Amino acid sequence: MMKTTLKIPFFKAEDLGGLTYTLTNNIVNYLIVIATLSGVLAWPDEIVYGRVIPAMSIGLLVSGFFYSYMGYRLGKKEGRSDVTALPSGVSTPAMFVILYGVIMPLHYALGDPELTWSAAVAACFIGGFVEFLGGFIGPWMKKRIPRAALLGTVAGIGFIWMATQGVFDVFSDPIIGLPILLVAMVGVFGGYLFKRKFPPLVLAIIGGIVYSLALGRTHIDFSGVGFYMPNPVTSIQALINGFVVVVPYLTIIIPIEIYNFIETMDNVEAANAAGDNYNVRITQFADGICTMISACFGGVVPNTVWLGHGGLKKSGVGIGYSWVGGLLLGIAGVFGLFTFFSNLVPPAIAAITYLWCSTVMVCQSFKDVKVKHYAAIVVAMIPPVADYLFTQITGAVGLADKWTETLESGVVGYSADVSQYLIDNGVMWRGLAEVKSGAIIIGLILGTVTVFIIDNRLDKVAITSLVASLLSCFGFIHSAELGFYIKSPFAIGYVIFSILAYLMHLGRNKWCEPQEKFEYV
Repeated sequence: MMKTTLKIPFFKAEDLGGLTYTLTNNIVNYLIVIATLSGVLAWPDEIVYGRVIPAMSIGLLVSGFFYSYMGYRLGKKEGRSDVTALPSGVSTPAMFVILYGVIMPLHYALGDPELTWSAAVAACFIGGFVEFLGGFIGPWMKKRIPRAALLGTVAGIGFIWMATQGVFDVFSDPIIGLPILLVAMVGVFGGYLFKRKFPPLVLAIIGGIVYSLALGRTHIDFSGVGFYMPNPVTSIQALINGFVVVVPYLTIIIPIEIYNFIETMDNVEAANAAGDNYNVRITQFADGICTMISACFGGVVPNTVWLGHGGLKKSGVGIGYSWVGGLLLGIAGVFGLFTFFSNLVPPAIAAITYLWCSTVMVCQSFKDVKVKHYAAIVVAMIPPVADYLFTQITGAVGLADKWTETLESGVVGYSADVSQYLIDNGVMWRGLAEVKSGAIIIGLILGTVTVFIIDNRLDKVAITSLVASLLSCFGFIHSAELGFYIKSPFAIGYVIFSILAYLMHLGRNKWCEPQEKFEYV
């Protein structure tokens, strides 16, 4: 008998759907990065288009080819040709946290785009290293941090930073924004499809561009097209210089990257459930390495495995969309095509993606946890709001650079006189600065405590609070920078919290008895 050789197609017709998914979502993420760095922060084009964008593209090029290779190897190993490559790209939640939680405050504090970029590159590299470590410690952490706490904290970031900005941008130009919003929403929320299963979101993007061109809101401009190959020697030197600057922001970077590698783990497990048995650990290593490669060329945002594998597999998508998508994004970044896209695509299209992604993040948080843990999601969502309000208030009153100072407790805030002035004038300021520092970790702690209280595990509440006390002592939370704050009132408060929780645990079924089948709503 002749031995038949399994042929796995490197590209097939069904891969076009996956290619649209990858390109559309990644291009929107690129436009968000460009709009923030060039539009909001006014970074020079040499940094944005000459370093950041090409470096992002190099990272996605490597990940696209690697995940196609993983799919090919899996198909060969299992003797089947229907393997779907893992979807990957820029991590949208992490991107927003890095842009608004790290880069933006650094930009206003330093006043130097070059130095801020070097710090952002260092943050990206550190984030990639944390992602890489996820391959070793991810399963351990996943077992110990409740899902409601993780998802709730990220949902808070999505809601306060992304959803609000999305709605505001739509109504800033309603003639453009509202029609595009309608077409997109009937697809992403209503489930409508046009003839031949054409998705309304794609029509909203393409049609929105044509509509905006017709009204003169956008224009075609090829002046920025060229060859932009970043110099890794320059980027690595900037990365080294940026480490010192970015140290105070480790309390933001580390938690979001922990979320990132756990998200990768969850998405790979979803791919396994759909029938493609990828190795979780190798995938987490790959995410981290691709992010670090991007940073070495000047990138500032991390890579991750995306949601959506099950839908792609159901549509018959194979491995081809991944490497072709990576190649096209790599070409677009290195040859400056995103300058063309930036001038062509109206802000309302990015706004719709803000709203869509953030809404899905919040809804997914509630969908993927037990109903009784909903309260933990809500509590975990609150601390990221403090970060947003702090930025808005300090920016609005023009005090961000003049009067902010590190107080005795280690918190970055205003003097007692300025703080009292804000409070007397009805500003929500009391306790805001205290929660702003390390907001993501604080959200994780509060969400975790809430889950354990709901589950009647006050012993675990006590342990969690002791961990919070240690984090306070070393400046990971409630502090402007890392240090040793043995007299921190937060560290002391968490110890008292822990003692009370453990005493109540010891008194369970004696003088502190939980009600059976208690419902708080």
